[in-house]
Amino acid sequence: MIQQWCVENKEHGIDRIPTPRIPISSSDVSELLTKITNSSKLEMQDSRLCEELVTRVKNLASESDRNKCCFVTNGIGKVLSSAFLELSKGKNAKNASTEEVILSTLTLFLPLDVKSKTILGSISLLRCIAWFLKNGSLSSRRNAVLVLREIMKLEEKEKVEILLNIEGALEGLVKLVKEPICPNTTKASLLTIYHMVINSSSQSSRSRFVDVGLVELLIEILVDCDKSICEKALGVLDGILSYEEGVKRAYNYALSVPVLVKKLLRVSDLATEFSVSILWKICKNENNGDCGVLVEALQVGAFQKLLLMLQVGCSEITKEKASELLKLLNVHRDRAECVDSLDFKSLKRTF
Repeated sequence: MIQQWCVENKEHGIDRIPTPRIPISSSDVSELLTKITNSSKLEMQDSRLCEELVTRVKNLASESDRNKCCFVTNGIGKVLSSAFLELSKGKNAKNASTEEVILSTLTLFLPLDVKSKTILGSISLLRCIAWFLKNGSLSSRRNAVLVLREIMKLEEKEKVEILLNIEGALEGLVKLVKEPICPNTTKASLLTIYHMVINSSSQSSRSRFVDVGLVELLIEILVDCDKSICEKALGVLDGILSYEEGVKRAYNYALSVPVLVKKLLRVSDLATEFSVSILWKICKNENNGDCGVLVEALQVGAFQKLLLMLQVGCSEITKEKASELLKLLNVHRDRAECVDSLDFKSLKRTF
């Protein structure tokens, strides 16, 4: 009866009624994961079989959330991470294809547990992931940065320094920001860089963030981006400007002050707090006789916006920085007039 109905309605685009897929059982998942572990072991390594098994996991997990939860419950993150580690030890060019499939499959199970992230943070795997970040296809570069973001969330200084010392790793992340693949990849790259910036301890590592042109790139991104990317870019910029080299680069870049003042009160509370912090770092280090940065900030309306921000309300730390900025700006108010003063006419008064 159903078959006859389908045939009669084929001209309307109906070929068949899809049969519901049977969810995978926990025992089947456990057996599959054991096979992956065995096929990846160095002494009996079979990368082709391992790739087939991981591909099956990927297909099953993509079928339903129930299947995905079943894999997570049975420790899929640890199994895939361990298999990835074993394959990276094999030093076999044929393993690259399997490693790429594992990397892709891992992204289906984000966020990863701490044990999985710890395994992925080993030196050999960080080098392997960095290789995909630099040399892989667009999808591989995307998967690599998504996994790197998870590893950097551990906020371990040792892993940050290892990654920074891998040739081309930082440049690969910057390239994903400069030449974005998709918004999610850009956000993951910015978050990865952010964790690296705030957890970097050596002077040479700090200088690298500046040397790769991150300060100028982030300010250019801020000119036209969505809320989420704006907040992350400002967070990274605020971190870099904790270093003297970063402050100097921002101070000497023509777009810095106009763009940062533009973001005050226009994006979100978080973006405003980051913008105030960055402006404070630039302006408090003003050492030019003509106080050019302060005058420029006045010309683009920083005084009125900061005053309005204090009236609206903000966090205590931001309030302190905004108050200090207003004191610095107030000294030079007779030298410049805000180009948008009509918008804040009623707020113009001595601070």
